Amino acid sequence: MEARFPESAKEVPAATVEYVAQQVKVPAEAWADYGWQSKAIQRHRGEIRAAYGFRASTEEDQNRLAAWLATELCPVELSRDRLAAAVIARCRNEHIEPPAPGQVRRLVGKAVKDFEKRFCRSTMDRLSHATRSRLEDLIAGDGGDQGDQWAVGGTAVAGGGRSHFAELKTDPGAPGLESLLAEVNKLERVRLLELPADLFADVSEKLVDAWRARASKEYPANLERMKPPRRLTLLATLCRVRQTEITDSLVDLFIQLVLKINTRAERKVDKELGAELKKVRGKEAMLLRVAEASLSEPSGTVRRVIFPVVGGEKTLKALAAEAAANEARYKARIRTVLRSSYSAHWRRMLAPLLKALELKCNNTA
Repeated sequence: MEARFPESAKEVPAATVEYVAQQVKVPAEAWADYGWQSKAIQRHRGEIRAAYGFRASTEEDQNRLAAWLATELCPVELSRDRLAAAVIARCRNEHIEPPAPGQVRRLVGKAVKDFEKRFCRSTMDRLSHATRSRLEDLIAGDGGDQGDQWAVGGTAVAGGGRSHFAELKTDPGAPGLESLLAEVNKLERVRLLELPADLFADVSEKLVDAWRARASKEYPANLERMKPPRRLTLLATLCRVRQTEITDSLVDLFIQLVLKINTRAERKVDKELGAELKKVRGKEAMLLRVAEASLSEPSGTVRRVIFPVVGGEKTLKALAAEAAANEARYKARIRTVLRSSYSAHWRRMLAPLLKALELKCNNTA
């Protein structure tokens, strides 16, 4: 079933031993007397390999399997159990007796370690000297008033420090002008790192996400103790994924703020106009009579059923005209309140937001 030999008698279920013992007509107890360290077992295994066309695995085979895992599977597969299953499947396809389970686990561990070394080295080699320095600044100790400065395109931005590394990992606060401006600033600082666009082009997204999750759990002091390739790779994956996440959160924040501004304006206008709308005499009673008349004779005509209860067609027309005027006035008042609110407070968010987001149009005309 597993294309390998058992490591001990206990590994084979008792039910299996009983079943095979009945087939070959020997006592099941004979299984316990089999010599697992004898020459007979070596001869038997050699005969079984020959019968099925298999051969014992060598150290060279194991090194080749580890190299195959590190090159082909580790960039796209994170589960060690699935990597171990891939080793067994490849051995079976190549008619090689797979290593013992413990050896397979060590083989997989070696492959993962080799891949991570190569991945970290490759990532660091793709980073410019300036980008490496800025990534290191993210976890550098605060230097008092003499903080580092990043300058890109003539723009100077205060350097990292432990507080910025913690800030980078946080989600935006409640929808508001200050939280939006903070996210804009956060996105600008991540962009100033100037991470290459193809930094992780040859590995899977789930691998990058896994390394980003690792980085999020680390403290600056732990990162400082790591070797540069691993430290820079963790920071680069965190910043690459956070750049996308912060952009998405900016769009969400903007939508929530627009809804918030609009809702506040409607509430304010509703409060202002509520008293005025109630001053029209008899309006509620008139509407009640219309509803009752409609329900009592749903198949009747408007002229015969509705007009009499409101005092004629002329009254109903006046009521409709008044409602239309109130609706137009209501909408105009909301627009006025919106413009006033935006001009007084929210205008500050527009320029930074437009600068931070790259807007594209799908209308080719």
